[in-house]
Amino acid sequence: MSTGLGLPLNASADPVQALYENHHGWLVARLRRKLGCSWDAADLAQSTFVRVLMAKGQPLEEVIEPRAYLTTIAQRLLSNHLRRKQIESAYLEALASLLEPVAPAPEVQLMVLETLVTIDRLLGGLPVVARKAFLLWRLEDLTQEEIAAQLGISRTSVRRHLANAAERCYFAESR
Repeated sequence: MSTGLGLPLNASADPVQALYENHHGWLVARLRRKLGCSWDAADLAQSTFVRVLMAKGQPLEEVIEPRAYLTTIAQRLLSNHLRRKQIESAYLEALASLLEPVAPAPEVQLMVLETLVTIDRLLGGLPVVARKAFLLWRLEDLTQEEIAAQLGISRTSVRRHLANAAERCYFAESR
């Protein structure tokens, strides 16, 4: 008899080690095909196993389909990775479009990029209109009436969207 990890049942076997040894190469190859980059694939595979180590849910011995389990974790990390690349690309495009070459220092660029990724993650689950309202309020400094007019919604809706977005941002640490 064997565990879902592909190893014989053995009380002394480390399930994470077994999962890693049996599926790491497969996961890297799968990610390499999706990304076209060996380095990023290896990084995402390692991050996947770090997530497995940090998981506080179902014991690994109970995982029936280890590749499906790893694929789910890796897919989430891949989505985050690709979204970050999109944000980074848009940010670098915006920097390149500045009229005069006033690019901030690399440290500042990294801080801004991290902030943009965090904002995107926090607002990601909101409806598009709520994200737009919040960004118009925080970045464009528009009033609720101006936002309502620009988005074609009521001031009450704007207020509700701003409250939802602010709650996501301000209370993100406690989630």
